[in-house]
Amino acid sequence: MPMQKKFLVGLIGADIQMSKSPALHETEGRRQGLDYRYELLDFSERGLPASALPDLLDEAEQRGFAGSNITHPCKQTVIAHLSRLSEDAEMLGAVNTVVFRNGERIGHNTDWYGFYENFQRGLPDVAKSHAVLLGAGGAGVAVAHAAIKLGIETLSIFDQDSKRAETLAQQLNDRFSRDCARATTDVGSALRSADGLIHATPTGMKSHPGLPIDAEWLLPRHWVADIVYMPLVTELLALAEGKGCRTLRGGGMTVYQAAAAFELFTGIAPDADRMSLHFTDLCRLSA
Repeated sequence: MPMQKKFLVGLIGADIQMSKSPALHETEGRRQGLDYRYELLDFSERGLPASALPDLLDEAEQRGFAGSNITHPCKQTVIAHLSRLSEDAEMLGAVNTVVFRNGERIGHNTDWYGFYENFQRGLPDVAKSHAVLLGAGGAGVAVAHAAIKLGIETLSIFDQDSKRAETLAQQLNDRFSRDCARATTDVGSALRSADGLIHATPTGMKSHPGLPIDAEWLLPRHWVADIVYMPLVTELLALAEGKGCRTLRGGGMTVYQAAAAFELFTGIAPDADRMSLHFTDLCRLSA
């Protein structure tokens, strides 16, 4: 019987104990005939500040990890500790997957593809003249890129750090050679002329409960796409569904970015549809 190929990978971030990534990756690894282990390197669990990121990267590399996923709050700060970036990661200035190979740390971004694929499947026919994006951090930059690639004509971007929103809007306009994005400080006003809302902040996660907008700003004609997937139905999505809005849950983005990361770690293409079914089962079990 041939020896199983071994892979040790992980996830670096804060408040990640509820992550579905270990089960999602390990089950697909097993189905591919691999000895595949996925560990959580959690700042919160270890009582460490986010500034301990270099130590966790060193630990992963020294222990022989094939790579690690990167999540909040490290998708941008991790770049300073990498050897080089893939074209996507360099373009977006955010990394969610690091591959350790031949003494190098290579940063990739599979988030934008995850959001793109999820939206294509879940909201294929919605109006795309104007959308509002909440969050211009590491996830926001990837989602914004995907939004323009999806055909959204104008993207209004809000972030608590208004400079960050302005920078992202300018980057998109330069990248796509047209005025496709603008920063906004008034989400309520922007939503009045928007077709939909994309949410890319931690608000709504179990560790950051609440609504990211005033409830009355949302109208039945809006579509709402959330990237938070724990819980699967966030307060924002529950509000939107209650008003009759079309919605897109964050779980699909998680599955498709995970499938792309799995292939980067192993060199083996996973079965994304199978991973999607497994993810739905995991969410049902933990609901």
